[in-house]
Amino acid sequence: MVSSERSVWQAWINGRWTDSISGQKFSVDEPATGLRLAEVSKLSSEDVDQAVSIAKRQFDSQQWSGISATARGKVLYRLATLIHDNADVLAQWETRQGGKTFQDSLDEVHTAADCFEYYAGAANKIFGHTIPVSAKGLDYTLRVPVGVVALIVPWNFPFLITAWKVAPALAAGNSVIVKPASYTPLTALALGELTAEAGIPDGIFNVTPGPGSEVGEALVSDPRVDKIAFTGETTTGTRILQLAAPGIKRVSLELGGKSPTIAFSGIDIERFAKLAVQSAYGNAGQDCCARSRVLVERKILEPFTEAFVRNVKSLSVGNPFDPHTAVGPLVSQAHRNRVSHYIDLGLEEGGTLAMEPEDRNVPEQGYYLAPVVFTNVNSQMAIVREEIFGPVSSIQAFDTEEEAIRLANDTPYGLAGSIFSNSVGQALRVAAAVRTGVMSVNSIKSVHLEAPFGGFKQSGLGRELGMEAFDHYTETKNIFVSLDD
Repeated sequence: MVSSERSVWQAWINGRWTDSISGQKFSVDEPATGLRLAEVSKLSSEDVDQAVSIAKRQFDSQQWSGISATARGKVLYRLATLIHDNADVLAQWETRQGGKTFQDSLDEVHTAADCFEYYAGAANKIFGHTIPVSAKGLDYTLRVPVGVVALIVPWNFPFLITAWKVAPALAAGNSVIVKPASYTPLTALALGELTAEAGIPDGIFNVTPGPGSEVGEALVSDPRVDKIAFTGETTTGTRILQLAAPGIKRVSLELGGKSPTIAFSGIDIERFAKLAVQSAYGNAGQDCCARSRVLVERKILEPFTEAFVRNVKSLSVGNPFDPHTAVGPLVSQAHRNRVSHYIDLGLEEGGTLAMEPEDRNVPEQGYYLAPVVFTNVNSQMAIVREEIFGPVSSIQAFDTEEEAIRLANDTPYGLAGSIFSNSVGQALRVAAAVRTGVMSVNSIKSVHLEAPFGGFKQSGLGRELGMEAFDHYTETKNIFVSLDD
């Protein structure tokens, strides 16, 4: 069971807690207070070399990949049950290390367990094919595990996105090394104990905390690592592609976003303005799917803006363990400073604040920032083009469907988006024309465990979730058997 009282955390390697070779540690702060929460073993490239050796040896032993897919599924189902059973404690750690509201953390932990349940059931449904070929014989394909996979996860949804990557990777029979973000490593480490309790063999699941510049790059560069899956910002994704290129590694990337909400006239303004606020400010805006660009048909610009701003003003900012809180702290002081800089930049560029952040009652202790809304913006402004990753949104007007599509696509990103429209035809036309990996109509829900998730353009490569995830964690092997005597 996961402990709720732990101040010192080690790495999880080969089925046990492990100190770094150097003995060094790094601190994890609690965003709600700004105080130290825990110390964690700080691994180096030397530690990574040992972890990869263990993961490679255990994969080659076939203790995991060699058992039946049904047997792997049963172990993953036990792991899902253990996550459900430990949800309250895991959610407490998730909130304390990252600052998200406790209810959000609890929902995400249970969803992570659901993810393991999904792939537990999918493990024995990874099918090959028989293929009619011109030669006299039997031609068929197998789906085999890639090998050792390194999974680099972000700080904004640390436990949930760990599950997104780990569950299909294990279901397919791979060995796994998780590199958690240094702001939020605790729940990925806690998962280590649960994998052991569930029955996953030693060395098949490992967690290597430490700086991305050393631990992450060592994992990506190691020739024994066969596959990299990364979620994070686009600059780091570019660096990973460069490091992985010499080894021709399999790489999947889920990167940044600057997603639009497109609101057409004729809709229920009150209902959809509320949804638009939820999609822009959930997790304090620290979400690659956040619809921070709100595009509104000019006919309803004034009433929609009024309703949107009113809903933003109603968001309670404060203690993430308070059930009334809608917006918790940002993950760190450095990130708070970065988002504040964008707000200043938006004003310098000529944007108008639709509400004054100084009017909000925001706690002084911790990394809090009041939500803001910009109007009078254009697509050339940094606050409209660049991913801010905080509680900041902008509202732009459009006159025609064609202009809405053009504005929505006027971005280097293409991850998510929402369309609010009473016209089915209009919604389908716009959904097809906007270049994003996921799009929702009259909804803000982007992610479904059963459906593929990923982006166009600079928002990434490949897809997570659904059965498509197995495309990244398996190789297709073709076998021909001659029927000639």
